[in-house]
Amino acid sequence: MHVTVRRTIPLALTAALLVALTPSARAQEQAPAEEDTYEQNEILQKADDFFGATTEGLAKAIEKVFADQGKPNAYVTGEEVSGAIGIGVRYGEGMLNRKAGAPTKVYWQGPSIGFDFGGNASKVFVLIYRLPDTESLFQRFPAVDGSLYVVAGVGVNYQQSGDIILAPIRTGIGLRAGVNIGYMHYTKKYSWIPL
Repeated sequence: MHVTVRRTIPLALTAALLVALTPSARAQEQAPAEEDTYEQNEILQKADDFFGATTEGLAKAIEKVFADQGKPNAYVTGEEVSGAIGIGVRYGEGMLNRKAGAPTKVYWQGPSIGFDFGGNASKVFVLIYRLPDTESLFQRFPAVDGSLYVVAGVGVNYQQSGDIILAPIRTGIGLRAGVNIGYMHYTKKYSWIPL
């Protein structure tokens, strides 16, 4: 009788720990508090202030990202330039904004390779999901620009590293057409080396 009880308790504790540590439980623990996230109308107003006017395409792009990902807990406003002839580069800079704390300067750069040609200059509004702290942004985020969602001249694609998801919304001048793969490296200092 004592042998059965001794074996049952450790097995029950192990099972409880496994359930507690499943990805869904971890994701709920890492989800930002409701007061730290932005509502869709707040983001539309921030985008309107940044771009100068909310176009129908921009409003639909933001609506699409909210439908896909929910409420962001941070965003970046900035500008970038890019160019490619098979192999491409992208450079940008902007400000990371969170509900708590002052805005933080951020730079990004990254290479790409694929069937891609052209160049453009864009204003960029990046919605950020499940960012636990400012430091967590400064890393590489894989991107697949071929999975682009475009409406009325506004483009959105997703970048992800671990649980953190970035949704850059771009609108600008120029033409860069094709499909490419690469990554974006977000840093505290500007760098000409797109790695």
